Amino acid sequence: MKERIPGRIAALQERLRELHIDAAMIYDRENLIYFAGLDDLEGGALAVPAEGEPELFCLWAEVGYIRSVSGIAKVTPFMFPKGESQSTAMAAWLKDQGWKAPRLGFTRYFISLKDYQCLREAAPDMEVCDIAGVCYELRSVKDEEELERMRAAGKAVAAGMEAAIACAKPGMLETEVLAEAEYAMAKAGSMGSSFRMQVLTHSRQMQLHPYASRTPIEDNGPLVIHLGASCDGYVAKMCRTVFLGKPQEQSVQIYELLKQAQTLAAGMLKPGVTCGEVFAAVEKFMQEQGYGKHWIVHHIGYGVGIRQSEFYPIIARDSAVPLRENMVVDLLLPTLFVPQTGGPRITDTILITKDGPEFLTDFPAGPVFK
Repeated sequence: MKERIPGRIAALQERLRELHIDAAMIYDRENLIYFAGLDDLEGGALAVPAEGEPELFCLWAEVGYIRSVSGIAKVTPFMFPKGESQSTAMAAWLKDQGWKAPRLGFTRYFISLKDYQCLREAAPDMEVCDIAGVCYELRSVKDEEELERMRAAGKAVAAGMEAAIACAKPGMLETEVLAEAEYAMAKAGSMGSSFRMQVLTHSRQMQLHPYASRTPIEDNGPLVIHLGASCDGYVAKMCRTVFLGKPQEQSVQIYELLKQAQTLAAGMLKPGVTCGEVFAAVEKFMQEQGYGKHWIVHHIGYGVGIRQSEFYPIIARDSAVPLRENMVVDLLLPTLFVPQTGGPRITDTILITKDGPEFLTDFPAGPVFK
């Protein structure tokens, strides 16, 4: 990955110039992975001017290692805890530029108050700009090394799903099932999940963002298992539904419809097709099946890469964003929100190729009955 960093920096700098932004100030792990080639840097930050050489700041004890593996040529150490940190180092860099009122780009969610205070002291008249969307878009098309890491993560997710399905039974805690899945994924090479994973008994499946809890698993209903794994900074995720005992017929029907909808959507994942076209096809299918009023979502997938949900592309209603070759997306987690019977879910991590979709999470769709 090291040799790809100069090209990524150049692409970022081109976008900064288009937006009339003087520099990108990158503190978050995700964009340090992408723009510096480091998935294990803690307490570091990267300054990327629109014109000129980027500079990476790190702890003094790690500078030799960082210089050997990073794709950034200029790596500068700071002395911590002797009054220096990535906050003071980035502020000193900014002050040295001599800009009176610089326009600075940040990745939205990823700057601490201390970082901001130091920068504001160095440049009181700075203007804050959001470059999160720019970074997500630059990251959206994957190279072969990124894809190999995601394929490895996909294999680990499959191992976790197999273990979770094998052990799941009524009365177990959701967290107990997840523990078996996490152990299997770690043995298969996963370095951890990038989100709070889900093992959800039926009564908890109408929540929008639940995660595995100490709730006992109910009998005679669907059990949703949503797992993620990572490999050297890149992730894959997958969701399946297991039916325990004697589930309601409509719950099984809902899962079968979601499978068909996913197949329909995956078949449309081709370069040039817009995200809105994919969403519209699935929405029309749900309406034709008589479930239109229970299809209350506005998106059915996101980009996948360093994050489990990257905000470019988003498979959303009316989105004019075109799909491109070597984008990776997930499809199709939302359920049909039917009281008492809804809740089953399915999703996979899928690569867009010129020849059609490649499932990076290769695992039978089911349904599984136990």
